[in-house]
Amino acid sequence: MANVGRPPMYDSPEEMIKGIEEYFNTTSDGITITGLCIHLGFESRQSFYAYEQKPEFSYIVKRARLFIENFYEKSAQNAKTPTFHIFALKNMGWSDKTEVDHTSAGEKIDTSTKIVFR
Repeated sequence: MANVGRPPMYDSPEEMIKGIEEYFNTTSDGITITGLCIHLGFESRQSFYAYEQKPEFSYIVKRARLFIENFYEKSAQNAKTPTFHIFALKNMGWSDKTEVDHTSAGEKIDTSTKIVFR
C-alpha cells in the first residue's frame, strides 16, 4: 500500500527546537500558539499538537505550549483588561472553579474561587 498524506514537517526533534527557539527569540508582538504553528509551517494547530503524540517530540511540544501559557499568565497580571488572557488560559486547560463544602457541621464553609489546572 502506498503512503498517503503529507510527509512529516519535522524529521528530528532538533529541527523543531531550532524553529521554536527562532520564533520565541524573534517575535516582538507577543507569542501565540497559532503564531508558533504558522512560523513552524503547520497548516493547523491540530497538526502541531499531533507531534505531541510522537515520543521523540512530546517533551518539545509540551515545553513550547508551557512557555506560551507562561506568557499569557504573565501578561494577564499587567493587562488593563485581561479578558483575552483568561480566555487563552481557559483554552489551555485552566478553569474558574468554586468549591463549596456542604458537609461541614457548623464549621466555616469555603466559598473561595480558585484557578485549577487540569
